[in-house]
Amino acid sequence: MSEKEKKVVSIGSKAKKQSEHKEPPKVELEYCSFCGRPNTMVPKLVKGPGVNICSECTLIAVQYLILQDGALSAEAQRIIDMLWGTNR
Repeated sequence: MSEKEKKVVSIGSKAKKQSEHKEPPKVELEYCSFCGRPNTMVPKLVKGPGVNICSECTLIAVQYLILQDGALSAEAQRIIDMLWGTNR
């Protein structure tokens, strides 16, 4: 008996043989409501009621909201650096 066969346990006569060729799980496509890219092309996608936003559009929105006052506080600069990975 091979090592692989030892790991498969069948219980009862109706047990199904496990397939060696499993299909990858199907990904349901969702799209960012701002940039239109699907969830397969972005790092993360946040779903809301009737609207979605990807992580990249979220970063742009946060940066815009912080910068709209024209001057960055030290705390705002720290957050931007953290989000964009510039202080590693």
